[in-house]
Amino acid sequence: MKLKTLSAVLGAALFTAAFSATTLASDHAEHGHDVHWGYAGHEGPEYWGDLKADFATCKTGQKQSPVNLSNMQQADLEPIKFHYQASNMGIINNGHTIQANFDKGSYIEVDGIRFYLLQVHFHTPSENHIQGHSYPMEAHFVHKSADGQLAVVAVMIREGDKDNFIQKIWNHMPEHAGPAHAVEGVKFNAMEFLPASKGYYKFSGSLTTPPCTEGVRWLVMKNAAYASHDQVAQFTKVIGHNNRPVQPLHGRTIQQ
Repeated sequence: MKLKTLSAVLGAALFTAAFSATTLASDHAEHGHDVHWGYAGHEGPEYWGDLKADFATCKTGQKQSPVNLSNMQQADLEPIKFHYQASNMGIINNGHTIQANFDKGSYIEVDGIRFYLLQVHFHTPSENHIQGHSYPMEAHFVHKSADGQLAVVAVMIREGDKDNFIQKIWNHMPEHAGPAHAVEGVKFNAMEFLPASKGYYKFSGSLTTPPCTEGVRWLVMKNAAYASHDQVAQFTKVIGHNNRPVQPLHGRTIQQ
């Protein structure tokens, strides 16, 4: 696999170092030997808020993610307008997840705002639950608006048929943590993965990794996608379990 510098990959990598909704929010700190966090032991989620002052929101925040989506309220949500297109692939194993970066050009429109697609990454088992139900895996498509607002389209993943979109990423999955790099000659399109029915749940939440910054729009697809047992197992073998436990709603409503 050839490595090359792409402005789109670099731009996505720089964004994720500061803003990624559940992956590289503290990648700079990790590689700068500042503070380490993880999903088990004394670096696990229950300790994140104590590891560093900048992570305090992980403990004190009132709008934290993930959540158990339940007691949904009818809100007549407008459809999400998806404008995804084929993209070159950048990929990274940051030690916390496998992430694929997109070229500029794909975006969604929701609440009258255009959010540009930056990357997709994965968690196993799922971070969000729906009506108390956990899924084998969850995909997070991370978007950012021109003024810096974040929106995450979350897709639950059931075990079933092998998924071609996931396999394109898995074919180039780095087994060890390292910098982002471009994948030569591979095109992928997020529309290939989204469920045919685009109904969704909506709530206000946070990044699900340190620093757990709040103010993130969460758009959770009602219908799940599929991945094979072997695809889930391959991810788990490389990354392990990487899900933050569900957080209290603190009076938030889940709209549908």
